[in-house]
Amino acid sequence: MDVAAADRLLTTTRSVRKRLDVSRPVEPAVIARCIEIALQAPTGSNAQGWSFVVVTDAAKRKGLADLYKRAFQLYAGNPDLHPQYAADDPRGQQMPRVLDSATWLAEHLHEVPVHVVPCIDGRVENAGPLAQASVYGSILPAAWSFMLALRPREQDAAAIMGLPPTVTQAALLPVAYVRGTDFKPAKRLPARQLTHWNTWGTHR
Repeated sequence: MDVAAADRLLTTTRSVRKRLDVSRPVEPAVIARCIEIALQAPTGSNAQGWSFVVVTDAAKRKGLADLYKRAFQLYAGNPDLHPQYAADDPRGQQMPRVLDSATWLAEHLHEVPVHVVPCIDGRVENAGPLAQASVYGSILPAAWSFMLALRPREQDAAAIMGLPPTVTQAALLPVAYVRGTDFKPAKRLPARQLTHWNTWGTHR
């Protein structure tokens, strides 16, 4: 195993919304291979109750993008949903760029050539924590680095894609080639600050 390559992959994989090349088609074979790889992720009780809806139809992509844009506007327009950071916190310093990037995607999502929606058998919105953890824990590992929530408009999105009411959408993944290759690790809070040893608040 090439540990250095794995480390680079894991430390440079992030949202690159404004670098999506919306003018370049993505070959179906690429999508199919990526789904094959995603299906190697762990799944609760080995149920493998997952499905991936691949949306390339322009009208359906526009419908999903309109739903996403409305949900994003609700979030962006509600300051109570935005975390507040100290002046020296790197998260606060990054927020203007993050918001600009998120706004760009809300305006251009319909142009992204492929939308992939991972789904999982079952509905658990009214179930307890154990059932919810089991269901989402069986699909989110396969989609972990690309998740964009569509749940505020899930039923409308299901209608666009013709999904049965017995499956749960876990994410909306805009898929496109990117411009450039100069990806680098993001600024994050120190791992030591977020790691607790044996007891909450005990750092090393």
